[in-house]
Amino acid sequence: MWSSSFVTARVGLRLVTPLLFVGVRLLAAALILFAAMVARRESWASLRGRWHHLALAGALVNGVTLGVFHVGMVTVDAAVMALMQALSPLLIALLAGPLLGERLRARQWIGILLGLVGVLLVVGPRAAHSRAELTAILLGLIGVAGLGGGTLYFGRHGRGVPLLPATAVQLAAAAMLVLLAMALFETPRATWSFPAVASVAWNVAVVSIGGMSLYYFMLNRGAAGRVAANFYLVPGVVALLGWSLLGESLTPLALAGLAVASLGVWLTQST
Repeated sequence: MWSSSFVTARVGLRLVTPLLFVGVRLLAAALILFAAMVARRESWASLRGRWHHLALAGALVNGVTLGVFHVGMVTVDAAVMALMQALSPLLIALLAGPLLGERLRARQWIGILLGLVGVLLVVGPRAAHSRAELTAILLGLIGVAGLGGGTLYFGRHGRGVPLLPATAVQLAAAAMLVLLAMALFETPRATWSFPAVASVAWNVAVVSIGGMSLYYFMLNRGAAGRVAANFYLVPGVVALLGWSLLGESLTPLALAGLAVASLGVWLTQST
């Protein structure tokens, strides 16, 4: 689910400016979840005293991370950004100990490091043949801060809240942040043809509602470092999807990287 966003967004971003694309996606997802709350007659009482924590976590994980990555996909070399973003699971694992009291075993740390090596094998060659522009590095660092900070903040303040209202608030806060950034920094343009609408719809339903709900579901039940390690699989799966759906080249090194990252994630999830 997460990886499909990077493939479908390539289609949508040819027709819609990046912050408008992300803002519409997050706003639509939030409205759908708010409508589901009304239809199911669910109470918002479980968020009392905690909604602002959820809003901040959602703004970081969804708003900051998605915003900078989509801007980067159309303005700088995404391979450099992907390498920077690969630091997120390692950063989360390192900080989850002192901040959340979570401890990983030796084999799980080996898994974290293997996951990083796998990402390097997938993305490294493309990054090495591109200009490591300062803008790409800065955007990557902002993405690392958003995903890492939001994940850790959710782990400390957001666990135990029912999934539907918690995700709705997080997506709504992220949408407001991205739309504000769009108003300040972007001249929005869009050609709402079928490919653009289909791309946004896929990212609303499958990624923002499906994928991110699963992410928060896992964070509610597992250590943040172990959950975040799943992001190591994204570059390899993106390469597979790009090969199968868009006819992009798939190198043996990328396949090896996906295999190493998969082994790393398996070790991280083992007990």
